Amino acid sequence: MRILVVEDEYKTSQYLKKGLSEAGYVVDVASDGIDGLHMAVTVAYDLVVLDVMLPGKTGWEVLTALRTQRHTAVLFLTARDDLGDRVKGLDLGADDYMTKPFAFAELLARVRTILRRGRTREPDVLNVGDLELNLLGHKATRQGISIALTAKEFLLLALLMRRQGEILPRSLIASQVWDVNFDSDTNIVDVTLRRLRAKIDDPFDTKLIHTVRGMGYVLEHRETGAA
Repeated sequence: MRILVVEDEYKTSQYLKKGLSEAGYVVDVASDGIDGLHMAVTVAYDLVVLDVMLPGKTGWEVLTALRTQRHTAVLFLTARDDLGDRVKGLDLGADDYMTKPFAFAELLARVRTILRRGRTREPDVLNVGDLELNLLGHKATRQGISIALTAKEFLLLALLMRRQGEILPRSLIASQVWDVNFDSDTNIVDVTLRRLRAKIDDPFDTKLIHTVRGMGYVLEHRETGAA
């Protein structure tokens, strides 16, 4: 199972990553609310461990925005221990609320309890028109025809399909697929998009990946035309 830790204190985030990884989980880390929200809505996490006081966006704001798009389980882990904060966190849709300092054994027990509840998860297969992407099997097909993708092409296609109909700027694509800040001097996003289009669009009449000039790319099924 995959866990996202959103924590701006480096030592704490690394402690959590090490402990949860040793417990058998795949762990990603974000150090601010903006990156944390982007990762939480574009990757199929089983749980988000979320601090409240974060740069960029607070944990409250991250959870509120996340709940409009996903039902990912959320555990608040924060130094804010007032009863009002606990109530607010749970009212916003958190699955649990834990305060710092904390014992890792208790945190791990709560993580396991939340994950056993089996919250609604993202489907294992994404579909847009006649394009199908099996997230578990890492397989793509269109009209029943198997399409071989590189690791980056698969991540890029998954991102586009999860957010179908939404225009994604190159900067967001670069940060989510390559985990780097977008450099205007590099064309890695455009080059990979061209290779992906050659595989999932060029052999077929209906095009799914469209360029929105000056803004980015969008994947959606359109009845007529292609950008």
